[in-house]
Amino acid sequence: MLYFRTRLVEFGVQTGRGFRQGLRALRSRNYRLFFMGQSISLIGLWIQRVALSWLVYRITLSPLSLGFVDFIGQIPIFFLTLLTGVWLERWDLRKLLLITQWMAVAQALVLAALTLSGTILYWHIVILSTFLGVVNSFDMPARQAFVVQLVDRKDDLGNAIALNSSLFNSARLIGPSIAGIAIAAVGEGICFLVNGLSYLGTIAALRAIRVPPRDPSIRPKPGLSGVIDGLEYAFNYPPIKALLILLTLLSLFGMPYLVMLPVFAKEVLGGGPKTLGYLLASTGVGALGGTIFLALRKSPIGLGKVATYATALFGVALSLFSMSRIQLLSISLMPLVGFGMVLSVSSCNTLIQTLVDEHMRRRVMSLYVVSLVGTGPVGSLLAGAAANLFGAPLTLFIGGLVCVGVSFIFYRNLPGLRALALPLLKEKGYS
Repeated sequence: MLYFRTRLVEFGVQTGRGFRQGLRALRSRNYRLFFMGQSISLIGLWIQRVALSWLVYRITLSPLSLGFVDFIGQIPIFFLTLLTGVWLERWDLRKLLLITQWMAVAQALVLAALTLSGTILYWHIVILSTFLGVVNSFDMPARQAFVVQLVDRKDDLGNAIALNSSLFNSARLIGPSIAGIAIAAVGEGICFLVNGLSYLGTIAALRAIRVPPRDPSIRPKPGLSGVIDGLEYAFNYPPIKALLILLTLLSLFGMPYLVMLPVFAKEVLGGGPKTLGYLLASTGVGALGGTIFLALRKSPIGLGKVATYATALFGVALSLFSMSRIQLLSISLMPLVGFGMVLSVSSCNTLIQTLVDEHMRRRVMSLYVVSLVGTGPVGSLLAGAAANLFGAPLTLFIGGLVCVGVSFIFYRNLPGLRALALPLLKEKGYS
């Protein structure tokens, strides 16, 4: 036990009394409201994600079609988010998020109506997924930048990011379990309807939040000039550049496992929607453990090492999962996948948020969304095509090995990156 506590302290995790500080960001009223509102809508989001992937595979029986829906639903994020990062600096983020939530409600309800009426076709799903991708190209960078406005103390920012991640992964644990049962009992349409109604929680929270108005003296450069400024800022500072590259490679070669899970559930493991729900829920268990680990950290210093080890763990676990043909073993491996994935992504998020200058935050967080989500469509499409040619197991096995290689390269460059980042973190008051 003493050895275990010592290792936790080495990774910056508070023990003893520090465990009670794991919820400290909830001291801020605005963040507390946002947290509670999302707790409802994120469960609905995961219910829809599972139901949609199962519906696509049921209609098409094609891994490539699964990959294409994910591609078309996220490619708008790749093309639009860099520009939206500049536009966001001119807009009220709270009002913008209210608009995006109502648009997401509309998308879910149309999807529910088509499915429940029995008229849903593959091209309907493609169009509705594209629409939601456009909405998310505004919603996701706005949500990332908005969190900073919700905490009263800057020291609570890392904890707020970790709690956001814990909420997302708690929903990943609950939502797929509900979806797996609901799909088998009442079909996918009810799942889409539940998701549409669940957004009302976030909408109510956003209406109750009160934040200071945007500073009118901030006049960002318009259009492409602002995008170029953001790119130059990020790529001229090696620590932020390295973190964005790590996220991009993780998204291209590791994250497509989510798109392939319906194939594993049905074809590799011989199960159905419940098996898919169990795989996603067990991923959520590990991811939730990772977010609790991060929430208990006191400082962002040392997160580079955490991200490196977590990426390696994610890659190894993913490769092992790809070789399993036993349901129980596969389900048992998914918590390691979830733990490594969320530790890597959330560590990078926290480091970028703490390193970036305030006047560049929205543009850099747009780059973060492009790196993590915007490049995902390419990875999903490539994974779908590779799975059609070589099979889903070999596709994921190679993806896992690439993630391990990426972690090794990042580890070799870590001392130099740390030397550049540490003075800035200490200047900002972190220790």
